[in-house]
Amino acid sequence: MREGYEATGPGAITPDGCAVELYARLPVEDEPDVIAAAVPAGATLLELGCGVGRVTHPLVERGFRVTAVDESPQMLERVKGARTVRSTIEGLDLGETFDVVMLASILVHTGDAEVRRGMLAACRRHVADDGCVLIQRERAGAHENLPRELVVDGRFTIRKLYSEPVGDGVRAVKVEYVFPDVVWTQTYRCRPLTPQEFEQALAEAGLKIDRLLTPDGSWVRAIPV
Repeated sequence: MREGYEATGPGAITPDGCAVELYARLPVEDEPDVIAAAVPAGATLLELGCGVGRVTHPLVERGFRVTAVDESPQMLERVKGARTVRSTIEGLDLGETFDVVMLASILVHTGDAEVRRGMLAACRRHVADDGCVLIQRERAGAHENLPRELVVDGRFTIRKLYSEPVGDGVRAVKVEYVFPDVVWTQTYRCRPLTPQEFEQALAEAGLKIDRLLTPDGSWVRAIPV
């Protein structure tokens, strides 16, 4: 699911290039609050690219009926309390629809434009006509003023080392996660999208922006056209 990722560090590395133990250590942020404020209580929710369940678990605790999708069996075996499905996002076709479809972790910025189109098509395919799609996208300035670092809860440091253009609007980004006992590095390719490009990508999938869910515009609520 995370096209263009490469990770180094201890523990299992999934076929799509993610370090399972790293994702297991990352804390949940404000995602559950953002999601809960945007959708009906107890809604059916399809989470695309769930990883180890970092966001899944608090959503289940809040009463959402979650179907969690990931390509990695090593990730899915850590997800508890939700129905799990092993699949790529773009290849998913469950033959059912949901109140809410969620595409988080800036997956919409995949470096492969065809994969992005497939992901958004999967969102539209699985959202009810009166439902919504919640998409997390990059914050403004995500590729500026590098390198920079962020200390998280006083427990570990995230260092964004560089973001370099590699052609056709795609950038190679390297991030380092420094814990007291271990360090992981992750390199991935992403495609920044202007607001106009983002809206066009949604339109091609039969979606449109309903409203922004966060002041920085990093979370968007989209609805079927």
